[in-house]
Parts: sequence; C-alpha cells; structure tokens
Amino acid sequence: MIVTYNWLKEFVDFDFSPQELCDRLTMAGLEVDSLEEIGGQFDSVIVARLENVAPHPDADRLTVCQVNNGREVVQVVCGATNHKQGDLIALAQPGSVLPGDFKIKKSKIRGQVSQGMLCSEKELGLSDEAAGIMILPADLPLGQPVFAALGLKDFQIEIGLTPNRPDCLSVVGVAREVAALSGAPLTLPNTVIAEIAKPIAEQTSVTIENSEGCPRYAARMIEGIKIGPSPDWMVRRLEAVGMRSINNIVDVTNYVMMELGHPLHAFDFRFLEEGRIVVKSARDQEVFVTLDDQQHLLTSDDLMICDGRRAVAMAGVMGGRNSEVQDDTTTVLLEAAYFKPTMIRRTSKRHGLHTESSHRFERGADIEMIPVALNRAAGLMAELGGGNVLSGVIDNYPQKLELPVIELQRDKVEALLDIALDCATIQTLLESIGLDVDAGSSADSLSVRVPSFRPDIERDIDLIEEVARLYGYDRIPVTMPIGTVDAPLPPKRQKVQKLLRQIMVKTGFSEAMNYSFIAADAMKKLGLHATDGRHLHVPIMNPLSEDQAVMRTSLVPSLLETVSRNLNYRSLDLQLFELRPVFLSQGDHAACRENLTLTAVMSGRREPEGWAQTAQNVDFYDLKGVVEQIAAELYLPEVEFSAAQTQEYFHPGKSCCFSIAGEVSGFLGEIHPEVLRRFAIDQPVYIFELDVEKLIHFAGEFAQFKPLSRYPVVIRDSALLLDETIQAAEIMAIIQGSKMKSLEDVTLFDLYTGKGIPEGKKSLAIRVRYRDQEKTLTEEEVSKFHDKLIRSLCRQLGAEIR
Repeated sequence: MIVTYNWLKEFVDFDFSPQELCDRLTMAGLEVDSLEEIGGQFDSVIVARLENVAPHPDADRLTVCQVNNGREVVQVVCGATNHKQGDLIALAQPGSVLPGDFKIKKSKIRGQVSQGMLCSEKELGLSDEAAGIMILPADLPLGQPVFAALGLKDFQIEIGLTPNRPDCLSVVGVAREVAALSGAPLTLPNTVIAEIAKPIAEQTSVTIENSEGCPRYAARMIEGIKIGPSPDWMVRRLEAVGMRSINNIVDVTNYVMMELGHPLHAFDFRFLEEGRIVVKSARDQEVFVTLDDQQHLLTSDDLMICDGRRAVAMAGVMGGRNSEVQDDTTTVLLEAAYFKPTMIRRTSKRHGLHTESSHRFERGADIEMIPVALNRAAGLMAELGGGNVLSGVIDNYPQKLELPVIELQRDKVEALLDIALDCATIQTLLESIGLDVDAGSSADSLSVRVPSFRPDIERDIDLIEEVARLYGYDRIPVTMPIGTVDAPLPPKRQKVQKLLRQIMVKTGFSEAMNYSFIAADAMKKLGLHATDGRHLHVPIMNPLSEDQAVMRTSLVPSLLETVSRNLNYRSLDLQLFELRPVFLSQGDHAACRENLTLTAVMSGRREPEGWAQTAQNVDFYDLKGVVEQIAAELYLPEVEFSAAQTQEYFHPGKSCCFSIAGEVSGFLGEIHPEVLRRFAIDQPVYIFELDVEKLIHFAGEFAQFKPLSRYPVVIRDSALLLDETIQAAEIMAIIQGSKMKSLEDVTLFDLYTGKGIPEGKKSLAIRVRYRDQEKTLTEEEVSKFHDKLIRSLCRQLGAEIR
C-alpha cells in the first residue's frame, strides 16, 4: 500500500517527521518498505521571472530570454512560444538532472550562451503532454524550488501489509493507525451533496439474487456530467500512489478507493438494458468481455453485475466493456457494494485478473463504509464533472451485519505480554484504533465490539496483539526464556530401526519407498493358500485407483513390482529393501494391527560390472549372509535357520525360516518361478521378510565384551562324512553346546560330494580354534579337547572321520 505524507496529514494533525513516522508505523506492525521524497530531486529547478524575451539572431524558432532567478539575471535559449516578458517560469539550473537522466549543462545554442532550461510540465514529470513551458502563478517567490512553491513536495511511503490487514489498504486506514500513535484525532472527509429533486428510485432499481455473494449493494446516479481531464491535484495524487489518470469520473472512483479503501464502479447508464441492476451468478459457458478487451468464459461460481438482459461487470474484479464510461457519457450509475471475499478470490484466480478492486474485496472490505464512499464519490463527480446528483440512495442491505463482541480478561493480557496494564489503559489503547470498548462481565474484564473494518479480529488473542503493538513492542521488557536442555537416549524401537537401515545401506542395498496401498488381488499373485490371513485386507474407503484399493499385508508384492519396473528399464542388478509397516486385519469388527516389517530383494550380478570383478550372480547364501549380519549387529540370541518351514511363494528346496530363541521371525529364499512369471520377471530373485517387531524384542542393548587373550591360538581341522539330510546348523549347535572353555570359534570351510563319497553322504570340513585366557595350551590339551568334540559329533550325528 502506497500513501503520501501530506495526504495523511489531511486526516491527522501529527508532528512526526517522515522518517520518524515510518519508524513508528514499522514498530506498530505496519512495516514500511520504502520512503521516497517526491520532488526533492528537483530542488535545483527554481521559480524565475522572464525579464526580457527576444528572438534568437540566428534561429527563427528560438528565443533568447533574460531570466531573473532571484539572485542574478542569466541568459537562457528557449524553443517554446507560449511565454512572454514578466511570466514566472520553472528554471532548471546547470547541474539539474531531469527525468530520463537528462542533465542540464551550460552550453551555446546557435552562438548564444544558455545557462539552464525553461521547463514544461512533461519535462518535470508532472504530465504526459505539454504544449509549451510551464507558466507559474504570479505570486510565487523568486528563487524558491518550484515543487516547494507549488506545494508539490511530498514523501511517498510504501507499506508492506500482511493479508490480514485490509483496513490499512487506504489512506484513512493508515491515518487511523497514525492517530493512535500520535494521540491526535482522526478527521474523515466531510461530504455535502446538493441533490436535485429527481429521485433515483424512479430511474433505476437494484435486485440481489445471490445475497450470499453480495450481502449489500448501494447505488447513486449523477446526470449532466461532462467527461474531461481531472484537475492537476487529483492527477498528481493518483500518480503519487501508483495509479494513472484516465478521466475525471473514473479517477474519482480510484481516488475514493485509495482514500477510503472501498472499491467503486461507474456505469454509463445509457448502456444498462432496462435501466436496472441485477446481482446474480453467471451462466455456465457465458462469455464476458472485460474493460481490458479480454474475453472470459464464465462459470456458475462467478458473481456478476447484470442489467436487465446481460452481464455488465465481473463483481468485485473488473467492469465490462459494454458499459464503460466513454467520452460522451452524461449519466453515470455509481456502484458501491460488498462481496464475499472467498467468491472474489476464486473468480480472480480463475480468470487471472488481479486488480486493486479484487485485492481489497478478497481480503475483506468494510461493509459499513459503503454509504460513506458512495456519497464521497458522488460529491466529487458532481464537483469535477459539473453534474447533478439525483435525490436518494438505493441501498439494498437485506440482512444487517452483526458486529462481534469479544470478552477480554486483563489477567490474560498481563500473562501473555508480561506487562502490568489496568483496564483503563487497555481501553484507551483499543479505542484509539476505533474499537468500541465497554465494561465487561467482571471488574477485570472488558467487552469489545469489533468494527466492520477489522475482519481480522476474531478472538481475545487478536485484541491482545493489538494491545501489544499499540503499547509498543519496544516498551515490552526483554526476558530470556528459561528451560532445561534434556538429551534423552532414543527408545530401543527407534535405535533398532535406524540400525537396520544403516546395516542395509552399508551392505549395498538401496531403500525403496512404495505406497502402503496395493491391489486387492496382489496377494493372490504370490500363490498363498486361500486360508492365509494375509488375504484379509483393510479396504480403503476412497481409493485412488483399483491398484491402490487395500492396505498391504506384506511388502513382498510391492518390492516384486518394483523389481519388475526396474527390469523393464534394463536395470538388472538390484539390491533393494523396504522398512515399513504392514496392516494385518484382526477380523471384521476389530481394528487392524500394524506390524513393522523389513523386506529385502536381491537379483542380478553379485558385483558391479567391471574388468576386475567376477560375473557371478547373487544366490541364496548372499541373502542369508545379510540376515546373519543383521543378527550379529543386533546381538540376537539363539539364531537358527531351518528349512522345515517356508512360504508358498518361495522356490521348493531353496528357502528357509529364520528363528530367534525358537520363535519364527522371518523367511528367506528364492522366489518361485511361477510367482516371477506373474510379476513379469525373467531372472532369479532372492528375498527375505523379517518381523521387525520381534527383532526389536530380542535385540540386545550392548555387545557382550570378552577380554582378548595374550596367548596363541591353536587350530584343528577335521572332515566329517555325514548323511545328506544332516544340516550344518546341527553340527554348529552340538559344538556350541559342548561349552568347552577353551573353544574360541568354529568355521565350516568346505562341503564336498562326488567321487570318493558314498551315495547319500556328504563331506563337511570344520575348522576349530582353541585359545585359553590364562595360559598357552599344550598339544596334548588341544588334542584331548578336539577328540572329545569329534566323538560327540560322531555319536550324535552318526558322523565318520575321513
């Protein structure tokens, strides 16, 4: 919002300097973005008198003028013809810089010295056109800057308003704030209208069909006007606030809008069919041409101002080309109305029209300002256009707006602002900005009636904000907040989730993020048994599509879809994981249970393609190694892999379950070829699915530290001949269950079947490491330990030493 210093002083008699005023406004919450002096750059353009005007001896169209600047007489060569001896003119002295960066210098023109330039209104930026130089009033003092002598010096103040302060989108609105800051009274324009006896009600009417969009519509009529240019004072004032002059009638509507903050519109009455106004919604697909000659396709959500047959204005946004004021207009119907902010905002956005009018209406205009602005504009039109105002006002206001009343407690003000204020002080502050304040329901409360020009005040906290800014933010004591800094350890659940992600990433996996919604038949593609509980989905009430109709009960379908998409883009080497909840239905009437799950998939090459890497593909044991890594870093107890239990979507004989302390906690293996076919995948895929809730439950908080031994290790290797049905885990379980004090580690390092091995048998080679914490083991001791261990394996597993 742009206002000027002198315009504000017309409404409030304050003593602040321009800079002090800007500082005060900023501290009161109206941040001033810029302060610019109007005319200050032209102080070297002064009032001077033409003492003599003579023809130029060497040029027919130039004159040589002797100019008295109040101190001396100087010679200036001029090309204008509208001046004569004795005229007061505007003299730009050498060194002056005029608009357009035009610098004035002492020079010679056709042999005659010229010490400056005689200026026109156009050259000083006071008008767009000029027929000659500017002839000044005869009573101005010589030598004084022209802008100061004419009263044109001013200061332009640009305020960066927040959207919740529509009351300050006018000079009067800002002046109200200045009055509160200075303690001086606010004086509104006093409009006296000389009406003729002809009543407006006999000439026109107003009908509101959409009272929700337009709660109030008022109109006045002025006839016998003459369209022409606006007076200089109005043109300069409009230009000072960023608006251009059009003609005297249109300029009045803009002037009053900037002055009082309420948009107005003038219709050429002769173009209104049936001579009446109807406020209603547009017809769908209706075409309307606005003042800027742009066509707009309307919808039934657009509020329109119509005559008896057609739309003549887009309510609150822009007028229509078919009813605009023209050079031969003699009768004007003047509109002042209130429109619903949300409706104007949507229309403005929909049609890409942001105007000064829509800017105010969509933020909330003052419905009680309508008669004030209407009479102010009608009086100015009659004065500047030479017209007559018809008697009476059409004011269609079917349901008067009820002003809100807010109860304000003094103790709440003190608690929030940390300052001691009595009710009388609070009342004085609030009344200074136009609020009606009375005694409240108790001795320490106030009842505040909020005026219609402050739609942003809705609650007591809004009133407390007003008290703070009017009292002065700079006067509120600064206190530092007191608090303690706590650094609680993250809960176990959070630590485990973070650690799982870190493990997966450092082992070469990338995290996938899929929707929690899947297609209703997704689990059928996995080939699960019909009685499997994962077929019971939680349905989505308003699904985005059929592919996202239910909450997923497993992460496997989503990851297989991700693999399929990647393969289609020829991304063949994949290591992906997803750590998200699944949603398991507990029946028709019970809430679903969220179960955090970690699922990972591997497919393609084991190592990135390159000259130094092998071309081997990943297999089951790569996947199993990742699960073992998870078990190790989470310190899971009694981890076991068993092929006794598996899932329908795994390849037969190439999968197993993962157990912790005897509880099944996940499954891993190669995906069944038929399942891969259903997902359009043409290469082997390995996947594991772990129950993170159980991982969290069993995860150890700390590693079990074992002191390092200072004594050497002794290694024994043994090859055992076993039945093919015996798993390596059984061997490891027997060895670990032996509880030998000096047994440090066991590794399975070889598996052999083939030549030299009987059918139905296999050879497993183990490496056992022995070390004592207190002494060096002797050969005899190690042999004794190892022989005992081998005998135990042979007895329990039927093994033979090779």
